[in-house]
Amino acid sequence: MIDNYKDFLSFIESLEYKPKLLLHACCAPCSSHCLLVLKKYFDITIFFSNDNIYPEEEYDKRLEEIIKFCGDFAPNIKVIENGYNAQDYYDAVKGLEHLGERSERCYECYKLRMEKSVRMAKEKGFEYFTTTLSLSPYKVSKWVNEIGYALEEKYGVKYLYSNFKKENGYQDSIRLSEEYCLYRQNYCGCVYSMQERMEANDRAEKKNKSQAS
Repeated sequence: MIDNYKDFLSFIESLEYKPKLLLHACCAPCSSHCLLVLKKYFDITIFFSNDNIYPEEEYDKRLEEIIKFCGDFAPNIKVIENGYNAQDYYDAVKGLEHLGERSERCYECYKLRMEKSVRMAKEKGFEYFTTTLSLSPYKVSKWVNEIGYALEEKYGVKYLYSNFKKENGYQDSIRLSEEYCLYRQNYCGCVYSMQERMEANDRAEKKNKSQAS
C-alpha cells in the first residue's frame, strides 16, 4: 500500500505498460494538473460523477468544461458520466448539512463519489481507479486515501494513491486553467458550500466597509 507521494512517483515511473485507469474528476481545473502527472503512465478515462453539485446547471457547466478541456489537452482521453442524481448526495449527508468544509459532511461526499467510481471501474474492467479530489487545498487527502483503500478491499479494483497537492499541484492547476481559459468555480459544488462562501464574502465585505469608515 502506497502512503506517500514519493512512493507514488516511484511506482508510476516503474510501470512497464499503461494500465487502464478510471479517474474520477470533480472539475476541469482540478483535472488539469492530475492529467499532466498521470497521462504518461496510464490509459485514462475520466469519470464525471458529482451528485453534490448545485444547481443542475452548474453540473452541466462543469461537465461541458471538462469535455472541452480534454479535447484541447488530451484528445485521446474519453469522458464518461452517470448523470445527475442529486438525491443520492442529500441522502449521503443527511443530518450533516450544518457542518462546514472539511467536516464529516465532506467525508461522506468523497465516499459517495468514489464508491460510484469504483463500481464503474469494476463494471468496465479498469485495473485502477483514483480521484482528482486530493488536489484542492480544501480537501483532506488523508480521508481521500483512506476511503480509496477501503473501496479497493471491498470491490477488488486497485486504488491509486492520490495527493495531487504535492509539487505545487494546486498552483499548477491555476496556471493550466489560465493557459486553457478554463472556468474556475468559486465554491466546491454543493449548496451548503455555496451558502458558506456567500456568507464568508458578506462578512469580508462588511469588515472592509467597517475599516474604511
